[in-house]
Amino acid sequence: MYEGVVQDLIDALSRLPGVGPKSAQRIAFYLVQTDDEQAQELANILLEVKSKVRFCSVCGNISEHEFCNICRDPRRSKAAICVVEESKDVQAIERTREFKGLYHVLGGAISPIDGIGPENLRIKELMARLADPEIKEVIIATDPNLEGEATATYLIRMLVPLGITVSRLASGLPVGGDLEYADEVTLGRAFEGRRIVSQ
Repeated sequence: MYEGVVQDLIDALSRLPGVGPKSAQRIAFYLVQTDDEQAQELANILLEVKSKVRFCSVCGNISEHEFCNICRDPRRSKAAICVVEESKDVQAIERTREFKGLYHVLGGAISPIDGIGPENLRIKELMARLADPEIKEVIIATDPNLEGEATATYLIRMLVPLGITVSRLASGLPVGGDLEYADEVTLGRAFEGRRIVSQ
């Protein structure tokens, strides 16, 4: 344990996702040793992100505008919507250059242990979007882990009665992994080999 504000910084950093106590300590000491200009630049960027970045009013992706770049792009196909858990998953899929449609970001996955149910996700917004007759397919691209599978199963049950083609990303992604960490080739093959779960 360190004293005062240094320990407060370590504690704050360790609450970030993927940052354990040792990493938090290393980052804290780096920040303490950095010059004032770099520290101020980091502080300014954090404040600017919090003030400027919002979620797209259509798909839920992060954006500095009411609509994200993908939703504003007239070249994107409106026939297919790819449903993902988080904005980072949109970027992972975009790197494959395989998908030319639109996205819907749920804002997480069903996880009863964490107190996250379907009502905590952007599922109502997805259902409202599906009233558009141009949409022919929904591709479910949730993470291949327990929570992602539970979310996919829930969505499939809701979407199949609508008569829209529902597909799920194919195998090739490691079970228990996150889309964010999949390489482009693996994710691209999973996208090409997605399977139809309804007709």
